[in-house]
Amino acid sequence: MNGRWGLVLGGGGVLGGAWIVGALTALEQVHGVDARDAEVIVGTSAGSMIAALLGAGLSTDELRAHQLGEPAAAGRLGLLDWDYDSATGGSLPSLRPRMPLPGSAGLVTHNVGRLRRLPPTAVLAALVPQGNGSLDPVHRLIASMVPRGWCAHPGVRVVAMDYESGRRTAFGAPQAPVADLPAAVTASCSIPGWYAPVVIGGRRYVDGGACSATNVDLTAGLGLDEVVVLAPMVSFSLDHPGHWRARAERHWRGRVTRRCLREVAKVHRGGTEVTVLGPGAEDLEVMGSNLMAVDRRVHVLQTSLVTSTRALLDPEPLQHLPTPIREQEQDVDLRRPPDVRVEPGTTGPVTELGEAG
Repeated sequence: MNGRWGLVLGGGGVLGGAWIVGALTALEQVHGVDARDAEVIVGTSAGSMIAALLGAGLSTDELRAHQLGEPAAAGRLGLLDWDYDSATGGSLPSLRPRMPLPGSAGLVTHNVGRLRRLPPTAVLAALVPQGNGSLDPVHRLIASMVPRGWCAHPGVRVVAMDYESGRRTAFGAPQAPVADLPAAVTASCSIPGWYAPVVIGGRRYVDGGACSATNVDLTAGLGLDEVVVLAPMVSFSLDHPGHWRARAERHWRGRVTRRCLREVAKVHRGGTEVTVLGPGAEDLEVMGSNLMAVDRRVHVLQTSLVTSTRALLDPEPLQHLPTPIREQEQDVDLRRPPDVRVEPGTTGPVTELGEAG
């Protein structure tokens, strides 16, 4: 990659985080870059943890070694008391919500005249009961690297949603509320209905994925030459599972992919080349339908490393995308047909959009 470039790390639970680490490894190996050199690093939910650790100076090699249980190669992370299998509270949320009431009735009442304009996930986040799970281990992990204030990398952005207004907040951005990095990351990871909201500056915040799983458009207008998006919830190569739960998850992925493409179009119109990498059918089979299933984490990372490398090395034209995704792509408002390339078959695809004409 040449010139100024940015990195976007999307949400996707425990397995999404593992997939991102594999994809980051592939990105660095194929293109000869260091993720820490990205001018802007936007992280949402699971992606916010990785963005924060990169911003604190940790390398992708250290992140991968830590995920794989290799403390000797994990640097500072290897010295920490951290258990991936229990740190996020398990594969399922508590069945006993703190209160059997909407988590944020205020979000609904304050936006009653514009609910149709809000992302469906934001409305759903407001209606589910407030979660009672704790992300204290995540807070401690980030605080062990950056106890207070922000990380050394000035371009790190951590996305959360204001639970009262439904507005997206990119902590770390010049006009954003002041927040310590550990609190911002914990807020970005606080799945509504699963974990308790995080209070920052007197306001409650929840998972930034309630606004968007990727938030790619936060890189628009920054004058970047290229943006790389690693998005665990986006997929251009969907499989056809038999179980209803998995089918519902794939349907949701289609919606997330469509939104991501619209966000990409905003960035693309400014002349920035955008590359989107998401799981393919091979990755999806390993992931299953529960992105918090910690027992699949290592297998997901190892698979991502293989499929992401293959995708980055051998992209193909847009016409080889499955029909449902091609139909979604037609809704993207670009000034000319994009130069979109994807990896064929069952591997995770790469989508590259050239400069706007």
